[in-house]
Amino acid sequence: MKRLAKLGLVTAVLAAACSSVWADINVGVVVSTTGPAASLGIPEKNTFALLPTTMGGQKVNYIILDDASDTTAAVANTRKLISESKADVIIGSSTTPNSLAMIDVVAENKTPMMTLGASARIVSPMDAKKAWVFKTPQNDAMMAGAIVDHMAKAGIKTAAYIGFNDAYGEGWLQEFKKATEAKGIKLVATEAFSRTDTSVTGQALKIMAAKPDAVLVGGSGTPAALPEKTLKERGFKGKYYQTHGVANADFLRVGGKDLEGTMLPAGPVLVAHQLPDGHPAKKSAVAYVDAYEAKYGKGSAATFGAHVWDSAQVLSAAVPEALKKAQPGTEAFRVALRDALENVKDIAGAHGVFTMTPTDHVGIQHGVVMVRIENGGWKYTP
Repeated sequence: MKRLAKLGLVTAVLAAACSSVWADINVGVVVSTTGPAASLGIPEKNTFALLPTTMGGQKVNYIILDDASDTTAAVANTRKLISESKADVIIGSSTTPNSLAMIDVVAENKTPMMTLGASARIVSPMDAKKAWVFKTPQNDAMMAGAIVDHMAKAGIKTAAYIGFNDAYGEGWLQEFKKATEAKGIKLVATEAFSRTDTSVTGQALKIMAAKPDAVLVGGSGTPAALPEKTLKERGFKGKYYQTHGVANADFLRVGGKDLEGTMLPAGPVLVAHQLPDGHPAKKSAVAYVDAYEAKYGKGSAATFGAHVWDSAQVLSAAVPEALKKAQPGTEAFRVALRDALENVKDIAGAHGVFTMTPTDHVGIQHGVVMVRIENGGWKYTP
């Protein structure tokens, strides 16, 4: 009996040791690979094939679900990944509205989330729920400031805005207003449109009647090309600006020659090989672009996929710290991972360098460059 008891104890110890070595980390992913935001979600999904399959010595499983650019589906997918797939962390979703809707679910289940949405509203102001959410895309406030700085240097005195009639567009309008007021640029017209609209002629005519020196389109993905194409067709001769939400090849394809000369702020990865050698993000940005294009073809890399890449860099730094306190698949591990994410420092990504704090769940530095659309491509503009 004693021998059997000892044998049982040894077996239990071995089982525990094996569990410690081989426990999987489940990463639940919600992205928009169909619907209006598909041009964001597809490169995001593609990037998961490039990510590490182990972190901190533990195997990583990426379970990817499509929310079809729909808020209700994003919430349902998040619940499914947490309850059925036992996700230790969620990455997603592709858009601001979907990401905002997912916050209640991850907070309720004490599961950290790395959002791919752009709006600062996703992580601020900080509260008990948003304490579970981290973000690798640059805040719209940061990008709006870069746009308005460029406008001021270009001598622009009046501007108009047309953006999505959702949280993304509303957030951008709020930040654009703040930035233009600070620089003394008068906002003479504001209009809105839906991601699924096929015509914005009425809005374009109102903007032209206001005679602004420049117009900012507050949209993302291919739908953001519509206002600019319409204004060009109607003869608007002012300067055009877009947000970083359009930085992919599909946007260039849909907009065509009508986009020539457009300015936008972007993460360094968009012009990775054009960056000066001393740029802190160049090494990681080039690594991402080269890896993505080696797998999916020359010119296929997009900034949206790079947000996934950066999420993985941040997670890779946080996971070993969380593993010191608990094992994957437990609430204790999820709490430890949240705490570790909040304390990562100087993580070089494709979009910048990340240092998170309890009050700043973005923590990105060196994350903005200005880019011009030139000859159907992206041109770094120092």
